[in-house]
Amino acid sequence: MISKQDKNKARKKRHLRVRKKVSGTAQAPRLNVYRSSKHMYAQLIDDVAGVTLASASTLDPELKDKITHGGNQEAAAKVGELIAKRGLEKGIKEVVFDRGGYLYHGRVKTLADAAREAGLQF
Repeated sequence: MISKQDKNKARKKRHLRVRKKVSGTAQAPRLNVYRSSKHMYAQLIDDVAGVTLASASTLDPELKDKITHGGNQEAAAKVGELIAKRGLEKGIKEVVFDRGGYLYHGRVKTLADAAREAGLQF
């Protein structure tokens, strides 16, 4: 049986491999996704300046009342919509997607699809 530590170690390895190629700029920031068992987090990052331009999570006051549990696909969709809204408010339309070493499946895919539908272009 594979332990959680081994799974996370493999995820971090995948993430580093992807990060060699994926980099965000001011025109097309990196949409970074992190998921835990209880919550979802997303950030728009300008890697050139080393700055987070916008962020959203299931812990945000805007979403906290609307969702019952932060670790499901419904919550991931809400975070995707919120990060897209905050990005569009700052004039960001195009992003590069960084799945954080997670498989493009389930909550990560749901967040990405919701962000696309809300107006971000990958």
